[in-house]
Amino acid sequence: MFSISPQMCYTKPQDMSAAKGGLVIFTANSNPSSRELGRRIAERLGVELGKVQVYQEANRETRVQIEESVRGKDVFIIQTISKDVNTTIMELLIMVYACRTSCARNIIGVIPYFPYSKQCKMRKRGSIVSKLLASMMCKAGLTHLITMDLHQKEIQGFFNIPVDNLRASPFLLQYIQEEIPDYRNAVIVAKSPASAKRAQSFAERLRLGIAVIHGEAQDAESDLVDGRHSPPTVKNIGAIHPSLEIPLLIPKEKPPITVVGDVGGRIAIIVDDIIDDVDSFLAAAETLKERGAYKIFVMATHGILSSDAPRLIEESAIDEVVVTNTIPHEIQKLQCPKIKTVDISMILSEAIRRIHNGESMSYLFRNIGMDD
Repeated sequence: MFSISPQMCYTKPQDMSAAKGGLVIFTANSNPSSRELGRRIAERLGVELGKVQVYQEANRETRVQIEESVRGKDVFIIQTISKDVNTTIMELLIMVYACRTSCARNIIGVIPYFPYSKQCKMRKRGSIVSKLLASMMCKAGLTHLITMDLHQKEIQGFFNIPVDNLRASPFLLQYIQEEIPDYRNAVIVAKSPASAKRAQSFAERLRLGIAVIHGEAQDAESDLVDGRHSPPTVKNIGAIHPSLEIPLLIPKEKPPITVVGDVGGRIAIIVDDIIDDVDSFLAAAETLKERGAYKIFVMATHGILSSDAPRLIEESAIDEVVVTNTIPHEIQKLQCPKIKTVDISMILSEAIRRIHNGESMSYLFRNIGMDD
């Protein structure tokens, strides 16, 4: 079983600022609710958060003022993503650059949820925004990145600096085992074939069955939106040589909704990496209820839960939504008691400790396969 216990990850707090030139932890977010994760990490490490002012001026420009020396130190900048994503990114970039010009030895970004991670593929005449963001972070002066459950693992290749893509699955698996008493009667569900690998990983570690929902509404990441339509779809005889007859790809046709696997009389646990627009989760829950599932859980690493997601979840057939605190969602929890939080500050603090002390990170990736 792949799990990380408190005894494995966390030892007695010690004064880490005295080792190897010093360690400084900053939170780059001007939103007070977003600084909670930074406080948890600093408390586990036994250090105080660094003194810094991050605020918006009257003209909406971001200003960062570091109020202590970082010369020759390892600076860890913790940035959680608020609703104002673009302001959050600018805060991070400005703080990284400020540390660079203040002669910090290493500048490590701790970004549990990497923004724009869904925009990591070319869509028609769009752009690969996550590649642009990676280049901006490296150019600003970032020397290392700690993140968690990237939407696509290939995003690591967009950086020319080391990237540690940690996993939240040990904590979610532990929650299932400890908080769902009859989890042995559960089945792990992938709400689409694209989520099947993640569901298979959970099912194999818990020794449970798996079910896959197929035939749902077309996903935004499907192949249907991955064409650039050049040359134009309208046939132009004058523009194409008469001897060239390029075969057309047969368009996809959405099949009827099918559940591959038995969920009758079982607890259904839907797993995914991000829960934002909840329409697909609600549709999956309704389908599972119709097939006989008597309790439905949704588990995801990143709970963005934007727009009316809390209200829709509260009114749905979903019994509980479990997410980690990579993104602050205290307001959503007040709106929907079904939303539960799993704290992942333990593994982030251990990653910071190991990087600062020059220890191997491989321990945090034990039993993780290529498909996890």
